[in-house]
Amino acid sequence: MNILQINSSARSTGSESTRMADAIVAKLQAANPGAQLTRRDLASNPHPALDEPTLGALFTPADQRTPEQAARVALDDALIAQAQAADTIVIGAPMYNFGSSVQLKGWFDAIARAGVTFAYTATGPVGKLTGKKVYVAFARGGMYRDTPNDTQTPHLKMLLGFLGMTDVTFVYSEGMAMGPDAVAKAQAEANAEIEAAVA
Repeated sequence: MNILQINSSARSTGSESTRMADAIVAKLQAANPGAQLTRRDLASNPHPALDEPTLGALFTPADQRTPEQAARVALDDALIAQAQAADTIVIGAPMYNFGSSVQLKGWFDAIARAGVTFAYTATGPVGKLTGKKVYVAFARGGMYRDTPNDTQTPHLKMLLGFLGMTDVTFVYSEGMAMGPDAVAKAQAEANAEIEAAVA
C-alpha cells in the first residue's frame, strides 16, 4: 500500500486536522505493516499559488516552455505523480471561513489537469485518479456537520469525485473553539469515528 498524507492546515504544530490525519495513517500502517508513506505538509512546504505566469506555463506546449516555465510545471507534476502513485490518500482539512484552507485549494489546483487527472469527453468530464481510497479529516471550530453551513463536505466530495476518487470517508472533529470540554468531546468522538472507519 502506498499512502499519501496531505496536511493542509496553516498551522505547522497543534493542528487538529493533522492530528486526525496522523491517527488515520497510524491505523492504516498498523493494518498494513509494509505500507509506504509520503507525507506532504502544505504549511511547512507551501506550494506556489496558481497565478498568471503559472497558467501561461501550463498552456504553453512542453517543448516551447522557457526554463522557468518548465520548472514551475514540474512542481505541479510532482504533486500529480504523488497522487497517481497513492493507493490511499489521507487529507487533513480544517475549515476556514466555511471553506477549505487556501493550502488545500492550491493542492487541488495543482493536481487537477485536463488530459492527465481528468478528461473532457462527449458525455462530460471523467476522472482518471480512480481505484483509490480517500479519508478526509475535518476539524472545525464550531458545529457544522449536516447543516446548510457545511459547504466544505459537498465541495470536497465533488472535487474528489471529479478527479475519479469516489470511495471517500469523512471524519469530523467539531467544536474545537468552544472550550476545553468541547475539545475533549470532539477529539474523543473523532477518535471513535477513526477507529470505526479505518479498516
